[in-house]
This record gives sequence, C-alpha cells and structure tokens, in this order.
Amino acid sequence: MTSVVSSATRTIRIGSRKSQLALVQTYWVREQLQNSFPDINFEVHTMSTQGDKILDVALAKIGDKGLFTKELEVGMLSQEIDFAVHSLKDLPTNLPEGLTLAAITERENPADALVVHEKFKDQQIDTLPPGAVIGTSSLRRLAQLRNQFPHLTFKDVRGNLNTRLAKLDAGEYDALILAAAGLQRLGMGDRIHQVLPKEVSLHAVGQGALGIECRADDIELISILKAIEHPQTRDRCLAERSFLRSLEGGCQVPIGVNTEINGNELTLTGVVASVDGQNLVKDTIVGHVNDAEAIGIQLAQRLREQGAQEILDIIFTEIQRGS
Repeated sequence: MTSVVSSATRTIRIGSRKSQLALVQTYWVREQLQNSFPDINFEVHTMSTQGDKILDVALAKIGDKGLFTKELEVGMLSQEIDFAVHSLKDLPTNLPEGLTLAAITERENPADALVVHEKFKDQQIDTLPPGAVIGTSSLRRLAQLRNQFPHLTFKDVRGNLNTRLAKLDAGEYDALILAAAGLQRLGMGDRIHQVLPKEVSLHAVGQGALGIECRADDIELISILKAIEHPQTRDRCLAERSFLRSLEGGCQVPIGVNTEINGNELTLTGVVASVDGQNLVKDTIVGHVNDAEAIGIQLAQRLREQGAQEILDIIFTEIQRGS
C-alpha cells in the first residue's frame, strides 16, 4: 500500500484549522500517514480562517465560497505548509491555480442528523409540534426542511459544535440539524436523535469525507497522500463535486446530493431548492463509476432543464444584494 519516496527523512507540514473537529480530523490523517510512512516526520500547523473568525453573521450572507480554506491555501502556495486537511464539504469545487485535491479519505455517514432538546426526546423531525424552533446555518438544510415541514420555525445558529449544543441545551432552540459525521468524529454520536433519511434531506456535496489539498507540482507528496485515499468515496465525491461545479453553486447554496455505488454502477441524486422551500427540483441519474464527473455534469444539465437555473439565479441575486 505504501509508496517509495525519494527522501526517507523528509518533514511534511500539515495545515489545519484550529477548531476541535478540524484538529481531530487532521490528527486522524496524520496517524494514518505516520502508520504508512514511519520514516517521515509529519508536523501539524494550525491557522485561523475567515469562517472561524466571523461568528455573528449567517454564512450565506458572507458570500465567500472559501471561508474555511483560503488561509490554508495561501499557506500552501507560500510553502509555509505542505498540505491541508479539509472537511470536503467546505472545499470549493474550483481550486486556486497551483493546488490540487490529492486524496479523499473514506467517508463517515454523510447524512444530516436531528439533535433535540430533552423536552422533545420522544419526537422525530416529522412529529415536532408547529412552531418548534430548529437551528441550522445551512441554506441547503433550511430549504429542504421548509419544503416538507413549513409548520416549523427555523433560526440561524453559528459557533462550533459545543457552542451549538450548549445553546440547544439552554433552550434557545428546540432542535438542531447537524452533520452526523461531525458528531461521530467528536465522540458525540449519542447526541444523534435521528439520522434524517435522504427522502427528507439530501446531504451536502462531500459531506462526511475529508479532502486533502496540496501543491499540484509536489508529485512525491501526492503519491504519499494517495496511500490513504478511499476509491469508492473518491468516485462518489467526484460525481457530487462535478454536479455542484456545473451548477456554479457554493457551499451556501441550497444544493443537496446523495450517491450510491453498487458494483460498477454509480447512482447520483441531486436537488436544487429555493430558500423558502417553495420551489424544488430533484432527479436521479445512473452511470458507470468510471464516468463519475460526467454523471455530475449530466445531472446538473437535467436539473437546469427542469428549472434549477432560475432558482439559483434568484438566490445568487439575493446573496449579491446581501439579503
């Protein structure tokens, strides 16, 4: 599984955000690489990103697709660090010149999860009472849930996972919608009250997977990083990212996906929804796993023909206006 490298004493610097989840993910990647390449020294260097610093504004209103990645990318281009570990859902589909997505690790459960206040421990998403306050910072989740549960009240929530859960427990929210993968990675899987089925909420592009980004000309490092890539996750995420790229949507646009692989067959489902949940287009396409990126492009075109572009144009206009 390991690759032959030209310098057994090389020190490789890993860039990470400072958040608890980011560090857990980064040190997991470091451990996997260290196990495969015991003669290489892997160092972790932390940085704060714009997304970590702006905690009082809804993500959608900031309008920046690289909120959690730009500073790390600058660090790579300036050779301050050699590669960065990202939650793949935060990584823009178009990378800066000179950088590449070198590897994608095995995916945790990509689904969204319902976490409830104690008083609603006997409820599910479809049995919460009218007016129940649901916290989410994701337009994708917001749009899909508004479409199916218009009787619920939705409120933006920011901060790290512990901060959000503290707000829930204090009664500021009746429930939160969070990524199941993040809760599981932080050892908080017991807080998951319900894993939302794909019929309720299609997940974010790349959700649950880690993306490892590095300089495109560092061939030796790319060969090292490939040692921890998970081919099936890679193919699923390449289809998802191609779909998102084709629709020119950022991480804060109501676009959801679901991918499955059976043998050589890849199934991609995508949804585009208006923020109010009133308009929603959804479809599925099946193809050969080797054509993952082409499948994403084809599905994007199909949804455009069904009205997705009109929905997105309205959303992009509202974002530009700062609505």
